[in-house]
Amino acid sequence: MSAHRVCHVTTVHRAEDVRIYHKEALSLAKAGYDVTVIAPEDKSSRLESVNWLRLRRPSGRFDRFLRLGIEAYNTALRLGAEVVHLHDPELLFIGWLLKQRGRKVVWDAHEDLPKQILSKEWIPILLRKPIAWVANKLERGIARSFDAVVAATPDIARLFSATQVTVVQNFPILSQLNTPNPVIYSERPNTFIYVGGISEIRGAREMVRAMEIAGERWGARLLLAGRFTPEGLKEELMELPGWKYVDYLGWLDRKEVAKTLGNVRAGMVLFHPKPNHIKAQPNKLFEYMAAGLPVIASEFPLWREIVASSQSGLLVDPLNPEAIAEAIGWLLGDPRKAEEMGNRGRQAVFEKYNWDREKEKLLALYGELLSE
Repeated sequence: MSAHRVCHVTTVHRAEDVRIYHKEALSLAKAGYDVTVIAPEDKSSRLESVNWLRLRRPSGRFDRFLRLGIEAYNTALRLGAEVVHLHDPELLFIGWLLKQRGRKVVWDAHEDLPKQILSKEWIPILLRKPIAWVANKLERGIARSFDAVVAATPDIARLFSATQVTVVQNFPILSQLNTPNPVIYSERPNTFIYVGGISEIRGAREMVRAMEIAGERWGARLLLAGRFTPEGLKEELMELPGWKYVDYLGWLDRKEVAKTLGNVRAGMVLFHPKPNHIKAQPNKLFEYMAAGLPVIASEFPLWREIVASSQSGLLVDPLNPEAIAEAIGWLLGDPRKAEEMGNRGRQAVFEKYNWDREKEKLLALYGELLSE
């Protein structure tokens, strides 16, 4: 009997996106499904039993919404997948059309869409609330016609019908974050790290300003790994005095991330208190913890519940560079306690915050969908 064919579709993310490829697609492939990821890439290929089908990269938001959406729709139809799993809001209408063509459709809500819109700087501020209201109605209305909704957090799940939604949280894959030959903690340089999308609302400017203080006082350095949004932000940050204490590593693959985490003092996740951030569960927070690093994180109630309850790091005002610098200084001033924080964080991930627990819920959902 041939394997059930499923495809994951994105017009925004890379094919090798952590949630889409490393977690969901690979987990399904290892469970015996025939899995394809349709995404903007330079070429079609195959990696670790998952096929990648290329979409041409978009030239802008309108091109991504219209041309890339149509291309994704036609590609998914030609593939003949039984289940189409969608990852971007602009694909909701494509999902509705695929549903009319007899496909089983899953909507993967990575973010709280209304709150995400309220944080979009490129949308005029007077239009954000009405656009968020319309987006909420459209997302919930269209998703009702789908076969299932997968939500990345319990808070996002509340937007949808309880009978339709499955919470599959974005916790780390333990095996991917085994740091190869990590340096003994006390012998590591006074280096801190941020991994992920580098933007204003994710604290890029405050981190660089904090390094002006921490670099001068304690000889600290910051590693930035990821891509800038917008690209011009890098040039702006390079003009700040703190940039001389920053090393930009560019985009790193999973092995490079794991290796780098094995030679730093702590991980930073300092998102601004925007509506879409306050109840978010950023993957990088748990990845730092899994690597045995103490964290310096934004003082949000949910993050306090995670970090303070496990005593795995320090919480600060993400808009205050001085407070961020003081946290850096505290961790450098007491490396034994800092290491203990990291060890407690790793234990919490192994016991609770890991992908092995979450993937079982995804596999159970697919089993139900394809048994109907």
